[in-house]
Amino acid sequence: MVTAVVDLEHGGRWTSLRAAGREWLWHRADPARATVRPGDPFVDAGGLEECIPTVRGTPDHGAAWSRPWPSSGVECDDFRLRRVLDASGETLTADYRLEAAPGWSFVWAAHALLDVSEQARLMAPAGTRTRVDGLGERAWPAGLDTLGPDDGTAVGAILLGCPRVTVTDGASLTFTLEAAGQPVSVALWRNLRGWPQPDPYRSIGVEPMLGRVFDRAAAGPGDTAIVPAAGVCEWRLTVAGRA
Repeated sequence: MVTAVVDLEHGGRWTSLRAAGREWLWHRADPARATVRPGDPFVDAGGLEECIPTVRGTPDHGAAWSRPWPSSGVECDDFRLRRVLDASGETLTADYRLEAAPGWSFVWAAHALLDVSEQARLMAPAGTRTRVDGLGERAWPAGLDTLGPDDGTAVGAILLGCPRVTVTDGASLTFTLEAAGQPVSVALWRNLRGWPQPDPYRSIGVEPMLGRVFDRAAAGPGDTAIVPAAGVCEWRLTVAGRA
């Protein structure tokens, strides 16, 4: 069974994701997470944060994570986002509905930070085009599929056009993203105690996303999701676990 716990008061953040008999979300104690306001710098406390309309850039990690969510969604300056979670057996679905002006461009990411061991691996189709920070485009796995041991590096990458990935660490966790007519990717934040200085820690982000860039301001053609003429964009994230 897959279950999630969310904190609506603090950005709709997922504070627990249990599947295949274990907890998957990593956490880092930081009291500043409880007192953030819109426009504040991102507080890296772990869990799964809803990042929209950007991940990097302005506002830092988006506008939704720093606001309280009434009921199942949030209203920001440029958009309204609704999320409905449904757990059924071995899967959990998160259905999203975004309302905004037609033509509005955005990036969304389920910024999931995972608590995984040195033996963990990220499984994706070999040869998937992958943008690696500072290195341009590579073919997956590009040496990034192993998620440990800690080696003092920190790398961000985006697997382009990739709707499904699986994290294996004894048990397995699979993310599947469906969004008709929108660019679907998976971002990887592979921080093996390489960031931040001078006190780095380990954090592994596996982030299903709409878009193909971390920073909306740096997007080229086709790199963001676009709200269609109806003013509504919908997508579904499915999470499955297997022992």
